[in-house]
Amino acid sequence: MITQPLILAVDEGTTSTRAVAFDLAGNIVASQGAPLTQSYPQPGWVEHDASEIWTRTLACIHAVAGTVGAANITAIGLTNQRETVVFWDRSTGEPLAPAIVWQDRRTAAICDVMKAEGYEPAVQAKTGLLLDPYFSGTKIGWALANWPQVADAAKAGRLALGTVDAYLLFRLTGVHATDATNASRTLLMDLARCRWDDELLAQFGVPRAALPEIVDCAGQLGETTILGRSIPVTGCAGDQQAASVGQGCLTPGLVKSTYGTGAFVMATAGATVPCSAHRLLSTVAWQLEGTPIYALEGSIFTAGAAVQWLRDGLGIIETAAATEALARSVPDAGGVHFVPALSGLGAPYWNASVRGTLTGLTGGTTRAHVVRAALEAMGHQTADLFDAFAADGVAPSRLRVDGGMVANDWLCQDLADMLDMVVERPRVIETTALGAAMLAGVGAGLFGSLSEAQSIWQADRVFEPNLAADVRAFRRAGWASAMRQTLAT
Repeated sequence: MITQPLILAVDEGTTSTRAVAFDLAGNIVASQGAPLTQSYPQPGWVEHDASEIWTRTLACIHAVAGTVGAANITAIGLTNQRETVVFWDRSTGEPLAPAIVWQDRRTAAICDVMKAEGYEPAVQAKTGLLLDPYFSGTKIGWALANWPQVADAAKAGRLALGTVDAYLLFRLTGVHATDATNASRTLLMDLARCRWDDELLAQFGVPRAALPEIVDCAGQLGETTILGRSIPVTGCAGDQQAASVGQGCLTPGLVKSTYGTGAFVMATAGATVPCSAHRLLSTVAWQLEGTPIYALEGSIFTAGAAVQWLRDGLGIIETAAATEALARSVPDAGGVHFVPALSGLGAPYWNASVRGTLTGLTGGTTRAHVVRAALEAMGHQTADLFDAFAADGVAPSRLRVDGGMVANDWLCQDLADMLDMVVERPRVIETTALGAAMLAGVGAGLFGSLSEAQSIWQADRVFEPNLAADVRAFRRAGWASAMRQTLAT
C-alpha cells in the first residue's frame, strides 16, 4: 500500500490528456491517459470539444487517485497545450463553443491584414510574439465576431475564456486564473509587466472582464475535491515551459526541445526580456513570487504530426515505431528532402500559407528514403532554430530532448550529428508532467526552490555527435535548397 507524499501532474496535450503521479524523487508511481478528438470542420480549422477535455481529464485524475490513494496526493500541478483557447459560461462552467486549437489557421487573413497595416513591430515589442494565427488573441477576436453565443455571453457578463489551464483550473476549483507562461502566449499580455494590456485588448477586440487573473506558476492556486479528499492545486505552466523546468534547464546554455505533435525549442534567457532579431519568440519561462524569468523559443509546427501523416495519410508505415528501422535500412535519404509544412512554417520563417514539399524524388526512391527524410527534417528544423538562437546572442551549449519522438535512438543521434552538440535524453521522458509536478512541489513547500527540485533530473542516454563536418555541410545545403523551393511555391 502506498503511504508516501505524491504529486499529481495533469498534462493536457493536443491529442491526449494524462494524469501522472510522481514521488518526490521524480519516479512515476502511476499514470493514466485518454485520447482527445480533433475536429477539422473546414480546411485549416482545428477544434476540440472542451467538454471532452474536461471529462476525460477528470477520468484520468480519478483513475490515478484511485490507484495511489487520494490521501497520498499532496498537491496537483497543471500543464497544457498553450495557445488553444476555450470559451465557457462562468455560471455553469459549461463550454459555449468549440475550443480553437493552437494549430488552427482560420485567422491567417486577419494576421496578414494587421501585418500589412504595420502593427507587427509594436505587437512584438510589447508581447514578444509575432502576428500569427498560432496565438490566442486573434482566435478570441474571431470567436466574438463569429459565434453569437460567445458574443451574447460577453454582453451578459457570463463569458469566461482562457487557455486550457484556465479552463481546467476553473472546472477543478472555481478560480478563474491563468499562469504567466500561458498568458504570455495570447498576444494580450505586456511581457515586461506580466499584465493584460488595454491597448492590445482593444486591438484584438477582447473584453477584459472575460479574461482570467494572471498568477504565478507556483503557489496556492485553488482547492479541488478528488474522491472525497480536498487537494490544493499549487503549480501551473504551459507545456513547453513545464518541459523546460522538468529538464532542469534553469540557466542559459541549457536548451530543451520537445518533439511531440510539433517541436518546441526553449532557451532560458534570464530576468531581462530578450529581444529577437531573427523571428524567435520572447516568452515567460516561469514566474515565482511575482518575478518572471524569460526565455527565447522557436516553434516548429510539424514534428510528430509528419510521422502521423506518413502513417494515416499515406499509409506507408504501420506504426511510428517502425520509422527507426526504416531510417537505418538505407545509408542516406537518397537525395530526398521532406519539408513538413503541413500547417505552415513556424520559426524562424513564420509563413502560415506555405505547404509541405517532397523534393529529390526519383524512380529509385523508396518508402525508407521518404521516412528517413521525415526524420532528418527534425534535425534540420532544429538546426535552423539553433542558428537563430546563436544570432540572437543565446548560444545553446547542450540540448535536452523529450516528447514521444525521442524514444527513437536514430533520431536522437541524428539531432546530435546535425547540431554538432551533445544531446541528452532523460530517464523520465514525461518531462512536461514532471515539470508541472516540480512547480506544484515548490508551490506546496515540498521543495525549497526550483533549483532544489531540478536535482531529481537524471539522464537516460547521452548522444555524442559523430558526423564529419563536410557531410553535415552537404546535408544542410540540400535542406536549404529544399526550403528555397518550398518558400517559392
